[in-house]
Amino acid sequence: MSLTLVIGNKNYSSWSLRPWLYLKHHGIAFEEVRIPLYREDSKAKILARSPSGKVPALRDGDIVVWDSLAILEYLAERFPATRGWPEDLGDRATARSLAAEMHAGFQALRNECGMNCRRPPAAKDLSEAARKDVARVSQIWRECRERYAGEGPWLFGRFGIVDAMYAPVALRFHTYRLDGGPAVQAMWTMCWQTPPWPNGRPPAGRKARRLRHSTSEPRAAKVL
Repeated sequence: MSLTLVIGNKNYSSWSLRPWLYLKHHGIAFEEVRIPLYREDSKAKILARSPSGKVPALRDGDIVVWDSLAILEYLAERFPATRGWPEDLGDRATARSLAAEMHAGFQALRNECGMNCRRPPAAKDLSEAARKDVARVSQIWRECRERYAGEGPWLFGRFGIVDAMYAPVALRFHTYRLDGGPAVQAMWTMCWQTPPWPNGRPPAGRKARRLRHSTSEPRAAKVL
């Protein structure tokens, strides 16, 4: 069966970027269908491919999966060699908790530091809630690296679902010059220097389209 991933613009839709990264990182062949957002026909085109009316959505033959985390879980089961979750039961429980925390939380950081790979890096003032989100993300990365540094360069050693969930946040830290300490800088470096982001290029390449609301993450791309 062939895989088709339906997404928005990867430069602006962090939810679309997450399963795309997982597929690319593990060298899994798939067809990419990108639907431009914020057009009159965007909703109809998405609904034709995604039951939720949102992106991303994955089609695998007759199977359709929507929601970024659900797609990542499906891919880990469909391709067990990718080892999406850590093997150890306790580590796996922690990784699942962290992935779910990213899936449901950090709303202030999302709202104030929207996903935008085309934004020239520059700092901005943040609310107290957003600063708390920054501190929490920094804590997660620091603690993961302190514990699993001997097993590889990613959060739990090897690239997995939790890394795909947090990678777009590493981009936000760079874009908005958020100070998260050495662990955050290391995560950013891994994301930007490791394929599918070779030579420091944004994930959608040089010809990415600009959105009118390019300073914030497109809400239509978020999966609830």
